[in-house]
Amino acid sequence: MSIHTLMRKLEDFEGPRLVPLSANLFGASFFLMKLLPARFMLERAVDQGRLRPGATICESSSGTFGLALAMLAVQQGYRLILVSDWALDRHLHQRLVELGAEVTIVDSPAPCGGLQQSRLDRLHVYLRDIRGSYWPSQYYNRDNSLSYGKVAEQLIDRVGKLDCLVGPVGSGGSMSGTSRYLRTLFPDLHAIGVDTPGSVLFGQPSGKLNLSGLGGNILPGNVDHSQFDEVHWLTPAEVFHATHQLHREHGLFMGPTSGAAYRVAEWWSRNNPDKTVVVMFPDEGHRYVETVYDQQWLETIAGWPGPSPASPVTVGAPTELMSAWSRFAWRRRTLDEVLAQAPRPARLAGA
Repeated sequence: MSIHTLMRKLEDFEGPRLVPLSANLFGASFFLMKLLPARFMLERAVDQGRLRPGATICESSSGTFGLALAMLAVQQGYRLILVSDWALDRHLHQRLVELGAEVTIVDSPAPCGGLQQSRLDRLHVYLRDIRGSYWPSQYYNRDNSLSYGKVAEQLIDRVGKLDCLVGPVGSGGSMSGTSRYLRTLFPDLHAIGVDTPGSVLFGQPSGKLNLSGLGGNILPGNVDHSQFDEVHWLTPAEVFHATHQLHREHGLFMGPTSGAAYRVAEWWSRNNPDKTVVVMFPDEGHRYVETVYDQQWLETIAGWPGPSPASPVTVGAPTELMSAWSRFAWRRRTLDEVLAQAPRPARLAGA
């Protein structure tokens, strides 16, 4: 049996199921979105001779990309070392260990780049010391974005013409890659990225992040800013409200990144009833049972259980201080082009 055949044992779980949410809104609901780019990256590395049988895979992850790698590694006999931080859910941690992954937790943030940079620093020590080790590098590996051509094909096959794609942005692969492929057929596609205040991905000053999988303190190379027409930022409390709403109203038990994307997509689709909208839901909610779906934990979140705004505030620059759901017309520009016209950013409280 070939290495590709073995790796594709999980392929049936990679794609989304399409769920109608309203007359013009569809949810692309993934069991575990990161299975697709993880498998694709490993396959390409094998083809190029960068990943040998029995080798050690090293990666920085506190979420679903690490889980996807663990599921693939256990099938293929690779050793897996994951560098993570406090955001790693204890149940996910336990599952990773059971799958044979070696998990290292980083406690102290780096002076620049926070915990994400601290994780990368530790990762490079492993890569230096372990001969023949392989780093998938989900933030910078172009194969991450390339893998989403398969998702674009599935969306076209099941929905037809798409007018708008909405999704959360973390590593940048899913939204940048899917939008790029869709525009080969639909050049007028409106792409909306969803982020959170304090994330540097779209020009916010770096601050404390409380949303796993959304935003970041370092800018991944896979975020292609020129793919986005519009960007929205939601606070944690707003994200969690939307996550519960998605579950209550549609029976979709998803993670908070899905909730964030749903809030934006639902608003945009209502305001554009003649447009067909697809929203990306990256993973299910099982690893958030003791956080997002736990009322006691939610009481510790600033702004909970206060009312959630029905619509976003339009801001003049992505560098503005944002205390509630905000949006900015990105207009497919690069980050440098946008920031060149923005005032100097205000410093976030506590940053």
